[in-house]
Amino acid sequence: MPVNLANRFSGKVDERFFRESQAMMALNNDYKFSGVSTVYVYSVPTVALNNYTRSGSQRYGSPTDLQNNIQQLTVSRDRAFSFVIDRGDKTQSQMTMDAGKALSREIREVVIPEYDSYVFETLAKAAIAKSNTAATAATKSNAYELFLNAQETLGNANVPDSGRVCFCSYKFANLLKQDPAFMRYGDTSQKMLQRGVIGEVDGCSIIKVPATRLPSGCSFILAHPSAATAPKQLEDYKIHDNPPGISGWLVEGRILYDCFVLNSKSDGVWYHGPAIP
Repeated sequence: MPVNLANRFSGKVDERFFRESQAMMALNNDYKFSGVSTVYVYSVPTVALNNYTRSGSQRYGSPTDLQNNIQQLTVSRDRAFSFVIDRGDKTQSQMTMDAGKALSREIREVVIPEYDSYVFETLAKAAIAKSNTAATAATKSNAYELFLNAQETLGNANVPDSGRVCFCSYKFANLLKQDPAFMRYGDTSQKMLQRGVIGEVDGCSIIKVPATRLPSGCSFILAHPSAATAPKQLEDYKIHDNPPGISGWLVEGRILYDCFVLNSKSDGVWYHGPAIP
């Protein structure tokens, strides 16, 4: 006589690990995109000093009209998703196919990682365009020196010392923690460790970021929040209960966003890693 074994599925969903947005720490909200697709940002240059002449009608030099520059910031990333949860599937899966939980899962595992990746790639490309970049292979003997070299470059460009943030890969963070110089001068606390901050040097927080969110091969990105803005102009998420033609739920989402590095503050970003295609 055959033995019929019983099967049971747990009502508890095995959720994947996830991480909240980290890129927001590198950004500012100084520019308002509400109700518009494009914001124009003015920057005003200066004029050079020259010697004062104690005679004639142009003793201060020949005056020229002071110009201004305009940077156009147009939000271009218009992204969306859509999926259906059939009412029968939910009923026959011990109610684990919950629309609200599925939407939250989509935001934290898909939307947020894409946003962070786009921000970090934009920062890296801006730094490369400014020649604020290096690709020296990092080791446990030079990791801290590479970080300090980037700090020095930003300092020489008058970027404020306080408020800087260094986003580094776990690989680079491991090398840093094996560098005796970093362990000697880095400052950290248990509260900072809980936020993913592995240290603070001269007011700059060093934050570990999964490699999947950074450009391929990136060791670290050093930035001051005043240098970039990344508006989320629209975040629209909907759960339709029994829409026409569906017995169940239609879940839809749309996010309109972009990231911009300001021309006058582009010196405030440094990228250490290989070239980006």
